[in-house]
Amino acid sequence: MTHHRSHTGELAKFSTELKFSLDPFQRTACAALEDGHSVLVCAPTGAGKTVVGEFAVHLALAAGGKCFYTTPIKALSNQKFADLTERYGRDSVGLLTGDQSINPGAPVVVMTTEVLRNMLYASSDALHGLSFVVMDEVHYLADRFRGAVWEEVILHLPPDVKLVSLSATVSNAEEFGAWMETVRGDTAVVVDETRPVPLWQHVMVGRRMFDLFDTDSTDQKVLVDEDLVRFIRQREAADRANSWDRPRHGRGGPRRDFRPLPRPEVLAKLDEEGLLPAITFIFSRAGCDGALAQCLRARLDLSGTAVGGADGAGERSRDGDREQVDAIIEKHTGDLPKADLEVLGYWEWREAVHRGLAAHHAGMLPAFRHTVEELFVKGLVRAVFATETLALGINMPARTVVLERLVKYNGESHAELTPGEYTQLTGRAGRRGIDVEGHAVVLWQPEVDTSAVAGLASTRTYPLRSSFKPGYNMSINLIDRMGSAESRQLLERSFAQFQADRSVVGLVRGIERNESQLRKLRGQLGGTDGDFLEYISLRERIKQRERQIEQQGRSDRRGVAVAALTALRRGDVVAIPSGRRAGLAVILEPDATPGDPRPLVLTEDKWAGRVSVADFPVPAETLGHMRLPRRVDHRTAQARRDLASALRSTGISAPGRPRRGKRASAADDRELSTLRRSLRSHPAHTRADREQMSRIGERYNRLARETETMRQKVAATTNSLARTFDRIVGLLEERGFVHESEVTADGRRLARIYSESDLLVAECLRQGLWRGLGPAELAGVVSILVFESRQDGGYLGVTGPTEPIRRAIGETIRVWSELRSDESRHKLPPTREPDLGFVTGVHKWARGDGLAESLLASGDQAAPLSAGDFVRWCRQVIDLLDQIHGSADDPEVASTAAKAVRAIRRGVVAVDAA
Repeated sequence: MTHHRSHTGELAKFSTELKFSLDPFQRTACAALEDGHSVLVCAPTGAGKTVVGEFAVHLALAAGGKCFYTTPIKALSNQKFADLTERYGRDSVGLLTGDQSINPGAPVVVMTTEVLRNMLYASSDALHGLSFVVMDEVHYLADRFRGAVWEEVILHLPPDVKLVSLSATVSNAEEFGAWMETVRGDTAVVVDETRPVPLWQHVMVGRRMFDLFDTDSTDQKVLVDEDLVRFIRQREAADRANSWDRPRHGRGGPRRDFRPLPRPEVLAKLDEEGLLPAITFIFSRAGCDGALAQCLRARLDLSGTAVGGADGAGERSRDGDREQVDAIIEKHTGDLPKADLEVLGYWEWREAVHRGLAAHHAGMLPAFRHTVEELFVKGLVRAVFATETLALGINMPARTVVLERLVKYNGESHAELTPGEYTQLTGRAGRRGIDVEGHAVVLWQPEVDTSAVAGLASTRTYPLRSSFKPGYNMSINLIDRMGSAESRQLLERSFAQFQADRSVVGLVRGIERNESQLRKLRGQLGGTDGDFLEYISLRERIKQRERQIEQQGRSDRRGVAVAALTALRRGDVVAIPSGRRAGLAVILEPDATPGDPRPLVLTEDKWAGRVSVADFPVPAETLGHMRLPRRVDHRTAQARRDLASALRSTGISAPGRPRRGKRASAADDRELSTLRRSLRSHPAHTRADREQMSRIGERYNRLARETETMRQKVAATTNSLARTFDRIVGLLEERGFVHESEVTADGRRLARIYSESDLLVAECLRQGLWRGLGPAELAGVVSILVFESRQDGGYLGVTGPTEPIRRAIGETIRVWSELRSDESRHKLPPTREPDLGFVTGVHKWARGDGLAESLLASGDQAAPLSAGDFVRWCRQVIDLLDQIHGSADDPEVASTAAKAVRAIRRGVVAVDAA
């Protein structure tokens, strides 16, 4: 959409207040907004998208209306609140986040997106007179944990509210805009792919820096710089020659002994080339801390004269820098208890930032992270080692971005960076108004393919994928606001369903192509009246029956194995027949979950964890029994050693390798025998061209199966969200949260709980499972519903520092187990498993223990939690306790929750809470 006109009306007034002239895309978007359209603006990081949001604020104030400005995180809300307050005055601007409420009745209110979502569900009076909503960073709707909130807001906002959606560059902006048009009406899509600061791509090989692309080439194709390719070939040839001269290691190849250039030398080279300040992305927290330590050991000092911070500061003296650094450190960390500074690694961190160096990752204390961000923006810290979380939403641009590796761990496996991830990370390079150009530097290693790097750097694919799916809280709120029928219609209007329905178009085309091919193959087989189609149909039915018999046999064997695991009792000794855990094991905690029992065991090798049917190819058999202590804390190494020793002392021995039970025999199946006889007696069975025709027939059957699978996918995709919603409503009706399409009193409590384990929390409150607990005890119990261990397997088994905690946790896990069974029956995704890893740590902290003791008690089994993780989990516990305080009918539980919040919100948890 393009507007060829000069500034008029409010846009002209707004433009005169700016210190810069509007870019074409900003002008186009603002003009569309003034013309009464909603707008979607997609532009690179740092391009100035927020100007369009600020124009919406201007329009609302000029017309005497209201504007809500939403951001994804509290830090951005605080930043935007400060900016707008400075511009429009304190009386005109308010702030609403999870823990702050400032001037909420103002005509302009900055808030986190969740706050607006909750307002919409509560039909808040604050929505009256609302004319504009700005959704900053709207591409967050792809976030699998929080993304649904953005779609909920877009779908629920009154139709007369104009929406200003600001997004990073995405490759399917037109698709997103088309959806916005269907649900919000007239929406102008403004896309600008021009980076405000040009980006140069480099590869650093040893101490040599090369351009990635051949900029002199007149070829239309993307070409890698010839000097770079030649130098790498020479280097690899030299490395091979040196390696063959040395003794060989292993079975034949040269030794892989490549050593990357040390980080201090990389930074020194960047400094020499005038490429600082730089962010080096390292995809692990430990890697960031290790890189910083390496630079400190090398006595690297980048604190000299800093040139051009992002706030426009020019050259400064070293003493002036030090005073400014100290002032910023004091502003963010001055309230930290002095007794905790040693535990927090404060002095080492302070020494690093004074040298112009820092790490930045989620494991750091928020106060430290926010200090680093401000120092970096002001040019006082010149090199940061960061995880990829820095690329999300934080305003911290650099002159240069360095990528040490192009592979990162995605939570399940090590995977190569996608073009979208590469674009997002390198988008930090180049500071508008300061740098003439930005630089992205990839550090070469033997496994780095320069053609692949060029592909990453030149591909602009960053599609926005919806993460929207109905959950318990969303469903109950929808029913309460609009009833079941309208709720289903609303879900069918979501971006998720819009994308799913578009994917159906491709499937339908595939079905049509296949059907055309099937017609041709039918003709080759003699047509529908010929006898060969019947013959190949018999062959296909025989194959299917053989598969059914095999599957039935597997199912029967699994059923027997499930029954055997379910029957095990505490203290029973069994033998795990194979795999890494093979040998004797004692049952610490039985599990009778229908279909998928997972008892907690301890093996003779001192391993404790849950086992499943997959560990028992033959049914588990009780070999004996041993007495267990009343309480077993399998988390402690000492307890595991003692129990394993007692298990070995029982005299029970594991039997030899067991034989699998008799498999179901195809020869015994009457239906299969009949089909085989029919095949042998069929006229086509004796044809001379039988095998040739059968090959055509097999192609026909394969294509027919593929087509049927595609038809099933189409059926499953169409209205898929509404079907999930129906299953949720079925479970909620069964449990009494909904009755005859009306939300019950229990349902209204669920509607006020916004948690990943919302239904489990509501059930525990309804059943009074947390009554009688003290504040610190309630904090410990509630933590099992938010905490997630970084190690696989989490913490299982009922443990806790006090008897009331153990009882409440035991009851909570019982309710979770029942809920998981119901979810399985209703074909719903399971509520996440409670994790006991933070119980003792948060209990100690809430009862007043010191930080060091609380961190040690919160560890991931072997190592204590980092201070940053400890603060983050404490704040998540506070958030859930706040919700319990606001939703519990029992005044005692509500009061205890409020006391628990006050008990946790102290010391490091309370400092710099943005």
